[in-house]
Amino acid sequence: MSDPAVKSFVGRVRDILHDLSPSERRLAEFALDFPGDLAGYSASELASLANVSNATVTRFIRRLGYSNYEAARKQVRSEKKAGSPLLLAATETEAERSLATHLQQSQNNLASTYRRIPDSLLLEIAQAILGARKVWVLGFRSSHALANYFRWQLLQIVPEAHLIPGPGETMGEHLAGIHADDVVVIFALRRRVRNMDQLIRQIAQLNPNVLHITDQLSAEKSACRWTLRCDVQSPGVLDNHVAVIGLCHLILSQIMDQAGPVGRRHLGMVEAFHDSFLEL
Repeated sequence: MSDPAVKSFVGRVRDILHDLSPSERRLAEFALDFPGDLAGYSASELASLANVSNATVTRFIRRLGYSNYEAARKQVRSEKKAGSPLLLAATETEAERSLATHLQQSQNNLASTYRRIPDSLLLEIAQAILGARKVWVLGFRSSHALANYFRWQLLQIVPEAHLIPGPGETMGEHLAGIHADDVVVIFALRRRVRNMDQLIRQIAQLNPNVLHITDQLSAEKSACRWTLRCDVQSPGVLDNHVAVIGLCHLILSQIMDQAGPVGRRHLGMVEAFHDSFLEL
């Protein structure tokens, strides 16, 4: 993953856009339309496509702050790997937008993700969640929606399930309330916020029972007790989270199975209150 202190390739281009010569600006606008293509083109190919000279490409790259063209390509490749939709957009073709292609990718993601998860691990996670004093669930950006979905389903079985942080809140207040006998479920799919790794390490120090749900491109080593990696590849520019939802379903179904009569009674009370207040 690229250094968070280093400005992105697109950010560098935008910073100098209004100070460029006409030929350099034409090259810059081409680069901004499909920045991900830079990773696959040689300097000469880029010059030809943008209808500028090789010397213009060299000047442009140096004005961006790179030592050479290869250094710029290296950063673009790194940002593509991190999942930047803008940089991935260049690779999408008409065939890749087809329904059949998306369906096949979803099936592949599910199958690959499921194959890596033994039943014994699901059972261990389910039992830990049921035995916890409280369950804390968190995620940012797209991971927030996934965390919210997981917590909402879990709440039908486990009443002490909390989504953090809430609107207007920061993590400090919640970190102070996490106990060693809790379970923390962290959704950290790409692209992660900059301090996510630091936050995960801090939570893992507070609590030994951390479930880290992430993607295949995340670091192999994790401070968490459990790390489950989901395939999120997509033929388009946006990550495919079908396998993440599938994983949530697997975990939640195992929790319901393990909850037994107590879990069913709690779910029955939930349904009774729905009926009482005519909520559904």
